[in-house]
Amino acid sequence: MRSYTIGQAARLLGVSPDTARRWADAGRVATHRDDSGRRLIDGRDLAAFSVEVSQSAIGEEDLSYTSARNAFPGIVTAVKLGDVAAQVEIQAGPHRLVSLLTREAVEELGLEVGMQATARVKATSVHIDRA
Repeated sequence: MRSYTIGQAARLLGVSPDTARRWADAGRVATHRDDSGRRLIDGRDLAAFSVEVSQSAIGEEDLSYTSARNAFPGIVTAVKLGDVAAQVEIQAGPHRLVSLLTREAVEELGLEVGMQATARVKATSVHIDRA
């Protein structure tokens, strides 16, 4: 499973690295150190924490919502596979995006909970790009 640095986690959560570091220091999200001493967050832990953060932010008026060219970089928080179709959820900062796509596409992209991905929105379709 992929792990993320504090800076990468901050970008995926839509906050500053200082905020992500304070959350880690306070024990809100578990970290571990790599061989060079950098603090890392396990992808699954970050996925769960991103959902928690987004749910606590609902209703806050000071959040700014923006989309650069309709691209939402984030972290995969759920993958539900059917026989032919699949559903993928991405938490991109305070935004939760859900895409319905083929099972084949999910398997080709190797999408799993905890991995980084970008949701691209065009009209009513959401396409997932693996990062």
